[in-house]
Amino acid sequence: MAPLSAFRVCLLVSFSAIVTVSLGFGLPALLRAATGLLGVPETSVSECVVLSYLLFVVYVATPRLPRGLVEATGKAVFITTCDSGFGLALAKHLHKLGFTVFAGCLPKDEGGEGAKVLEELHSERMKIFHLDVCSDQQVNRAVQFVRENLENSELGLWALVNNGDVSTFGGVEFASMDAYKEVSEVNLWGTIRVTKALLPLIRRAKGRVVNVSSYYGRMGNIAQSPVCVSKYGVEAFSDCLRYEMKSWGVKVSVVELGNFGAIRSRDAVVRMADKMWAEAPSDVREDYGKNRFEQIVAPMRSQRNSEQNDLSPALNDITDALTSKRPYTRYNPMDPHWWIRVQLMTHLPAALSDLLYF
Repeated sequence: MAPLSAFRVCLLVSFSAIVTVSLGFGLPALLRAATGLLGVPETSVSECVVLSYLLFVVYVATPRLPRGLVEATGKAVFITTCDSGFGLALAKHLHKLGFTVFAGCLPKDEGGEGAKVLEELHSERMKIFHLDVCSDQQVNRAVQFVRENLENSELGLWALVNNGDVSTFGGVEFASMDAYKEVSEVNLWGTIRVTKALLPLIRRAKGRVVNVSSYYGRMGNIAQSPVCVSKYGVEAFSDCLRYEMKSWGVKVSVVELGNFGAIRSRDAVVRMADKMWAEAPSDVREDYGKNRFEQIVAPMRSQRNSEQNDLSPALNDITDALTSKRPYTRYNPMDPHWWIRVQLMTHLPAALSDLLYF
């Protein structure tokens, strides 16, 4: 992240102090009023404050409580985009747990390293096929492949994990329409296309749909509108799907990934920035100036240095969404500071959150 300005630092510190003071004076007053209504002596208010704080600490520190487990053996999971990075790690992880994995990959002759790695497992429970989530024809072929290779197609497909993800960056006046379309075609329309095609099999199994989103599905940011547009769409689609599938017994979850580093290298950021500047309209370049443009791009470079290399939080959350009898609606495997930012930007009045972060 780019260094915070002195003003923003003071604002964040002031906000934290206000929250602390408000809790310090407001919480006891609320507890005093509540205990008075319940007939508890006022002398017990301090003890109530301490108890409330201890309960909060226990809530934060306690590991996720088990909510019943679903047996993986005999169940099949369909995963999109297993070519590298997170998708490949997820396919291997779920296979190790005992699931039959249908892994959508690029062909080996098109650089599909994921297909090569997964084939080396030499397992009957690893089904590899060619899948481009942007192609109706290939998605339909993938569905037919699943039907032909399920142990019992009448029992359906246990789960779908929509893992397709393409990312870019650029301010609204610098990102091209093609960039918006390319990102949404994979992240949003690919998710919808695959889900619609597989829903009959998922419903038959009363199974799961897990859509991979990110913190940019819950909040906007400067120079991230192409990604935010697509991820906001994934969140909305997931909510609507969850409402509709409830009566069928199908659980729908969203996994909002943090900065897991599957986006681009530092050199790629520089190349993309240079290309955007060169292709921007002349009047936009003149109005912004190169220095201002570089200030907009700088956080993208620094963000590359703060990526999470440990994939286990995200893998564990997806595993919980697939194996818990009562999965959560949303999972947030991200750094604490991003989680706090998401909460503030989605719960505070926009005027206040804008002052804090922009």
